[in-house]
This record gives sequence, C-alpha cells and structure tokens, in this order.
Amino acid sequence: MKQLLLVMDFGGQYKELIASTVRGLSVYSEIHPNTLSAEEIRKMNPIGIIMTGGPNSVHCAASQSCDPEIFKLGIPILGICYGMQIMCHSLGGTIETMDTAEYGQVSVTPKSGSDLLYVQPFTALMNHRDAVTKLPETFTATAYTDNCIAACEDKQRKLYGVQFHPETKHTQGGMQLIKSFLYDICGAKGDYKLDDYIDTQIKEIQAKVGDKRVLLALSGGVDSSVCASLLSKAIPGQLTCIFVDHGFMRKSEGDQIEEIFSKRDLQFIRVNAQERFLNKLAGIRDPEAKRKGIGEEFIRVFEEESKNLGDIPFLAQGTIYPDIVESGGEHGATIKSHHNVGGLPKDLGFTGLVEPLSGLFKNEVRELGRKLGLPDYLVNRQPFPGPGLAVRVIGEITFEKLEILRHADAIFREELDALENPPSQYFAIITDTLSVGIKGDDRTYSPVIALRAVITDDFMTADWATLPHELLARVSSRITAEIASVSRVVYDITAKPPGTVEWE
Repeated sequence: MKQLLLVMDFGGQYKELIASTVRGLSVYSEIHPNTLSAEEIRKMNPIGIIMTGGPNSVHCAASQSCDPEIFKLGIPILGICYGMQIMCHSLGGTIETMDTAEYGQVSVTPKSGSDLLYVQPFTALMNHRDAVTKLPETFTATAYTDNCIAACEDKQRKLYGVQFHPETKHTQGGMQLIKSFLYDICGAKGDYKLDDYIDTQIKEIQAKVGDKRVLLALSGGVDSSVCASLLSKAIPGQLTCIFVDHGFMRKSEGDQIEEIFSKRDLQFIRVNAQERFLNKLAGIRDPEAKRKGIGEEFIRVFEEESKNLGDIPFLAQGTIYPDIVESGGEHGATIKSHHNVGGLPKDLGFTGLVEPLSGLFKNEVRELGRKLGLPDYLVNRQPFPGPGLAVRVIGEITFEKLEILRHADAIFREELDALENPPSQYFAIITDTLSVGIKGDDRTYSPVIALRAVITDDFMTADWATLPHELLARVSSRITAEIASVSRVVYDITAKPPGTVEWE
C-alpha cells in the first residue's frame, strides 16, 4: 500500500497546488477538511501532514481550528501560513495582528540549525496580516523577516511551521523545503507512480462494470477525452460517447474530436446541435444566463440521445480531483460549481457512476493522456470554459459573431503556438463595442477584437504576457486583413487580480 501525505484544508486557495506539488515529488497526497479528528487521522496512517493557509484570523469566530490531539500523534506536521498560526495558537503561542502586513515577495533571513531551511537569505511569497509573536515553549524560531517570525520548529515532536508559501515558484528554495519535509522528516519512499494508477483503475473499472455498457458525455476537453481513452482501454467495445456539438468550439475542434474518437474501440455519436443552442440563447446578453441556458440545453440534448441507446446502466464522467474539492469545500469560498459533480439529473436512469480520473490533478491527467496515446495538441490543449466561445462573445451570441471570433482566435493562437515559450493561455474575445475604421475607401463600423494572453503557474493569480510589439502588430495586421468585418484589435494588459483570465 502506497504512503499517504495528508493535506489538511483550512480554506486557503493553495491546497490543490500543495497536494499536486507533493505528488510531483512521487508521494501520494489527498486533501481532507480540517475537521478530521485525531482518531480518524490515526486510522488513515499518513506519513505526514501539511496544514494549509486559510482566509481568517485565528481569533475570528468563523476561523477554522483543528483537533489539538493531532499534535500528539507523533506524525510530522508542516504548517503553512495559517497552518503555522493555528499550530502555534493551539499549543500555547500568541498570534497578533501586525502593524505592517506582508504581501508579495519578502526577504527572509534563516538561522542555522534548521531541519528544513538553508542558511542563506532568500525571498518568499507572503500573504498575511496576523503573525506569531510568541512561540509555544518547545518551539524555536528558525527564520525572520523584518516584521515577523517567518519559520519555527519543534524537532523533538517533528512540528514545523513557515509563514510563507513554499509551494509557489515565488519562494526561493520552496520545492526543496517541501522535498526535505517529505523525505528527510516524513521518511517518504517515493512510491507514487502514474503507471500504477492506470493499472489500478483498469482493474477497478472492469470489476465495477463487468460486461455492462457505459455512457460518457464527451466534451472534447482534456478531462473527458482522457476519461474516454482510459475507459476504451479498460472495457473495449462497451463505451458509448455522445459528443454534443453546441457550436461554441474553437476552429476545427469538433472535426478533430470526431477524427480521434471515431477510430477508438467505442461507439462515437456526434450530435450537431449548433442551431438549437443559438435559438436557445437568442437575445440573451448576461453571461450567467448564457451559462445556465447552455447547461440546461446540454442536459436536454443528452437526455434525448441517451434514450435512443437502449439499456446503459453506467454513466461515466471526467471529474478530476480539483472539481470535487472546489465543488464540495466546507469552509473556503466556493470557487465554482462543476457540472460533472452531481449536476446531471437523477432521473436519467443510470444505476452506477464511473469517474476514473477523480483522484487526479490536471497535470496528471495530461500525463495520463500521453501514456494512453492521445495526440499532443489535445493533451496540451489550453483551458477552455465549459460554455466554450459563448462566454468569449460579449453580449448577444450570433452565428456571424462566432465565425468572426473563431477566425480571429485561430490566427492569434497560430502565431503564439510558434513561440519557443508561449504564455500559459491565450485567446481572442469579440467585444460588443463597435468602432469606426477604414478599409479601402470605405468607412466601417464593426466589432472590436480583444486579445488576451497570461502567464501563470496555477491560474489563481496571473500576469498579462508582455508579447513583442512586432508579434502583436503581425496578429493585428492578419486579423484585420483576413476578416473583412474587423478593423480594430486591442490587447488586454490586466493582471489577475483585479481582473480574471476570462472576460465573462
């Protein structure tokens, strides 16, 4: 049985990044709520615990605490940010609000003798206003900033705390710190491998499904595509995939999906419902109303098609681990609800649910897709919203606006795909702003195309990409030359926050 590293969730935004980082170091990790009791944790038998950050002060009535008996289990614990504060607070330390908060990269000076930190000063990502001002009696401070205790430890009990975030690339030596905690303190063996996951899931799918049929709503995104590939490998000939083409895909994507999956050992059904979805959204401008309308219509189409297929007892979904964490978080702010986490109607008649990717993070899903033989252009596909281009058409959606956007988006992505180090995500938006232009001797009054490109490690924060001016000029020239109805192109230079990656 593989070793487990437990990530205790106190509502912070980096829990998934922490767990994914641990897995990237070949140690299996799971995220669980801070409400776990010491006895529950004892039964799970983790090699170590990482306590995450959180949104509140330890003195807040709504703050998240934990069972203090956890610190007596003898299991190594690393508290990060709020995790360090709640550990010190629970063991008799003092937490106070600072006169000067620390946000962003801050200089840290370590002391000698630490189990986890190098002696050289480094910069680390800080995000706090409260700080530990008095440590529990058995703890020693191992690092400082100009304003606070930045790290502490109790070697005897293997309890460690850092006020900064080592899981992000904004902290120098952060990856090495986590690796040292896992291997030097927790005694990790590095026994987590993705190949083992494939073998295990194939056996579990076969045992659960037997010779019965399985139905999957195939969106063409990375998650559902990898799910389909894994299922077709586990139960060849028993999987039926319904691809509802709502007309909001990027250029040529629908045909690419059909090309890939019509050759797999499964039944592939493409439903061309573009006109139906456009009629459903006619006159709608509000982005949330668009999302809701698309979701409702998708369910109706899926219901109608599935009823024509006879008895299929199992429904498969490409749910991945962050979907479950985001949709079911108890204390953190709800990030978004996922359509594949309890979103389909219960009256569809399925008796069982198959979710073979529900234990994986996105980077693991991509790697799994490569191992299953999916082409790179699909596995490396950029994040794409469920409603597709519908939320990149600002205002009312029309066929003409979608065609303009598809063409502009394809030009932009083609140019950036050719870069040696392209941004994390890049796409076009057709705005609802009309602008005067000149083409030939004629005056034009046409939609403005906006371009968006961001650099990010985790999509929780993002910087706009500083693309070369000559590249932007070439993209603008191509878009206005190749699309008759476009005469103005702008570039979005907004970071996240205050903006978001998508416009709607």
